[in-house]
Amino acid sequence: MIERYTLPEMGNLWTDFYKLKTWLQVEIAVCEAQAELGYIPSAAVEEIKAKANFDPQRVLEIEAEVRHDVIAFLTNVNEYVGDAGRYIHLGLTSSDVLDTALALQLVASLDVLAQRLEGLIGVIRQKAREHRYTVMAGRSHGIHAEPITFGFKLAGWLAEVLRHQQRLTILRETIAVGKISGAVGTYANIEPRVEAIACQKLGLKPDTASTQVISRDIHADFVQQLALIAASIERFAVEIRNLQKTDVLEVEEFFSKGQKGSSAMPHKRNPIRSERLTGMARLVRSHAGAVLEDVALWHERDISHSSVERVVLPDACILTHFMLIEITNLVENLLVYPENMARNLNCYGGVVFSQKVLLALVDKGLSREEAYAIVQQNAHTAWNKPEGNFHDLIINDSRVTQHLSPAEIAVCFDPQQHLKHLDEVYRRLDI
Repeated sequence: MIERYTLPEMGNLWTDFYKLKTWLQVEIAVCEAQAELGYIPSAAVEEIKAKANFDPQRVLEIEAEVRHDVIAFLTNVNEYVGDAGRYIHLGLTSSDVLDTALALQLVASLDVLAQRLEGLIGVIRQKAREHRYTVMAGRSHGIHAEPITFGFKLAGWLAEVLRHQQRLTILRETIAVGKISGAVGTYANIEPRVEAIACQKLGLKPDTASTQVISRDIHADFVQQLALIAASIERFAVEIRNLQKTDVLEVEEFFSKGQKGSSAMPHKRNPIRSERLTGMARLVRSHAGAVLEDVALWHERDISHSSVERVVLPDACILTHFMLIEITNLVENLLVYPENMARNLNCYGGVVFSQKVLLALVDKGLSREEAYAIVQQNAHTAWNKPEGNFHDLIINDSRVTQHLSPAEIAVCFDPQQHLKHLDEVYRRLDI
């Protein structure tokens, strides 16, 4: 019954059908383990595997009467299996099925997310390679600081996403935990050997010390990792939004033929995808708070976590998956304007080169305080004035020229001086 279904994409991993499919996988794995240990007839297990099925609509109909989802599911399965169904769920509690099956859903979701993350890594690496030497202004506090390259900015994005890749690898091991230990987790009615065999069949590890549920710190970790991915995507999206401002316009979201930006203003080309990603990141982050509150259950368990997880886990997985698709497409098709980057870099006559002039003067014997005052005065004279030109002020300031030759001043205003160690960063990232 199970083999004829193929693994779907993210949205379908969180359907009722897929959830019930994982429940049945768990029940059958436990039956197989019981048979291997001689607790139930092997023939009965073969019959169960041959006949077991479910109808999601029928499960809902039964649940409307019994008010218990697992009982409704088992009742429906037994409608297909018949007498051999009495061996299903022996010694188990509902959470054995729910939590172990949930682990299967989470592992499958992580596999999809990891694949999408790999795609994002590829497009960022390619774009960073393409713009390795595309010089632009680096900014701090939103103000021009010193020259960088657009590729260097993307290298920072790549390093961050590679860290997420490492985190997901660890998370897959952490979340791949099952629990077949019965009510309150004491194995009173089922052997630990059954748990070990069943989990091995499902590709999971037995929980070290479960209660009636798997402790929710594991699930909180899962959602927090997704929230971190969403936060990084938001960082990239906010950067694109800032660089797309009309008065900056160093990059721009791809604007397709026929696309319209405003119902009122035909000229508008808005960063709508980046804005959408920013909003979605807020949602994923909010889910991290909800699952943290799920950790503190009463005694060996209550079900206050259940209603939260039914919303938060699928939502966080689906949102993060969509965000990865969107940011990958956005970066891959990003419009980059090197001419505007050069224009902005050199506004006010290249004030971004002020530190190089400062250091050159200090190297000639001036005190740092004296050199700083000279350079700052010229930079502020040029600052925010249409005719302001820091370079011209420097080459005409006798306090500078008595120490620095025209050639030495020219070196200070050469952006390549800021890129001499760029290759080291690229080497670390294998770009």
